[in-house]
Amino acid sequence: MAWCSPDVKLLFVHALKKNEEMVAVTGYVTDDAHALHQADIGFAMGIRGTEVAKESSDIIILDDNFATLLNGGDLYIQIQFMQLQLTVNVVALTTNFMAAVFYGHVPLNAVQFLWVNLLIVALVPLSLVTKPPADELMPGLLVEPGQPPKRYAKWKRQIFQGVYQIVAILIINFQGQNLLKSYNRGHAIKVKNTMIFNTFVVCQIIHQMEARKKDILSKPKIWITSNYLFMGIAGTILISHFIIIEFLGKAFSTVALNQKEWQFSLTLGFVE
Repeated sequence: MAWCSPDVKLLFVHALKKNEEMVAVTGYVTDDAHALHQADIGFAMGIRGTEVAKESSDIIILDDNFATLLNGGDLYIQIQFMQLQLTVNVVALTTNFMAAVFYGHVPLNAVQFLWVNLLIVALVPLSLVTKPPADELMPGLLVEPGQPPKRYAKWKRQIFQGVYQIVAILIINFQGQNLLKSYNRGHAIKVKNTMIFNTFVVCQIIHQMEARKKDILSKPKIWITSNYLFMGIAGTILISHFIIIEFLGKAFSTVALNQKEWQFSLTLGFVE
């Protein structure tokens, strides 16, 4: 078809669309403009393509390499994952709002929330986006034209995770002092807020792993080696978080936790 006349190309596109096929056309010369425009998806070459062909297309392949299109399948999965990041902000906002209304102060302060946004919302998604596309994605889920994004988003799982995190944090917030009766009131509040901060961070790390849980149980070795950047960043976050709680309490308004307190807050985070 590459050597056919523009009219024949256009006729071929119309025939396929009339047969309810999804039509994609590639081209780089001016004669390809009509077919590119009429197709469902038109791909123009960024280097060899003419300006007319580029303007008539939907997507421009900047390096003229069809292998670049393989990144599209993986990118769609990453876009789904980025939707899960809404949970972080919703949980923090809801927890602080309810604690402020019923208890008079917020458990998560600005410095702690900046830490979560820097490492959990920025670095972890970066490790996922930079992961090379997996071969099994191309024959996977196909997005039908005209379908709303909610059909492909994991909204039920996202809502469940958000509700669980809010409930777990509120349990610590409202029942925390009853669990810490051996401390005076002032120190008990500090320990309780530190446990909330600890649980919140751990929940987000588990939340990130949920986005790429494929083969984590059936093929753990392959999963770890193919996600080494993610595992490295997650491990760095956990170590840094431990150092913050145990040694940098003044900067983050936290206090050191004993073994029982660490175990309780980590359990609530990993149960998710």
